[in-house]
Amino acid sequence: MKYVTKQAEPAMFAEWKAKANEEWQPSYEALQNPEKRVLHTALLIEQGSVCCYCGRTISLADSHIEHFRPQESHEDLALDYRNLHASCIRETNPGTPLHCGHAKGSGFDEKRIISPLGDGCERRFIYSSRDGAIYPTDKADEAAGYMISLLKLDVSFLNERRAEVLKNVYDDEFLVSASEEELAQLARAFRAPDEAGRLTNFGHVLSRYAEQLLNHPV
Repeated sequence: MKYVTKQAEPAMFAEWKAKANEEWQPSYEALQNPEKRVLHTALLIEQGSVCCYCGRTISLADSHIEHFRPQESHEDLALDYRNLHASCIRETNPGTPLHCGHAKGSGFDEKRIISPLGDGCERRFIYSSRDGAIYPTDKADEAAGYMISLLKLDVSFLNERRAEVLKNVYDDEFLVSASEEELAQLARAFRAPDEAGRLTNFGHVLSRYAEQLLNHPV
């Protein structure tokens, strides 16, 4: 789960919604370009061009506008900017394992959800550098387990890519000599955007792993 700091909604999107009158009411189905593209772009910028759930790098071409609380059950939030994010996978293909927003679909248990807007949401999950697997930090954290299952954050596709980035940074040679100061620096650095505002691919996973090592040194 990737933490997202919400910004102000884009002016063009807000102005389009403000056109509501007795004869016309804005709806997500009615949202078209350029307003939709502006909205999508704003979400990507806000998230540092990474998925709100798995944290891998995304762009306009390979992501979609995600309703955290599904439209089917929360129609009143369909155009609420705080309910909107950018999630990976734009088009779904038959037979392709889904994850993140497309895996979630309309399934949603309000009592067990963890929002990308929730302070500390990232720290409710830990990762294995051996195979990239994701687990609840606290085995008793039912909501964390539920979100992993709901979003399919444990599919092989994501596990393999997390394992790759973790091994590229935390190889055996580094782990033998890494100091607490170096690990703390990495934990901070991988959550910081570059000059263009982009975050590192799976950066929050890399940060969390450094924090794991600080709590449980190898």
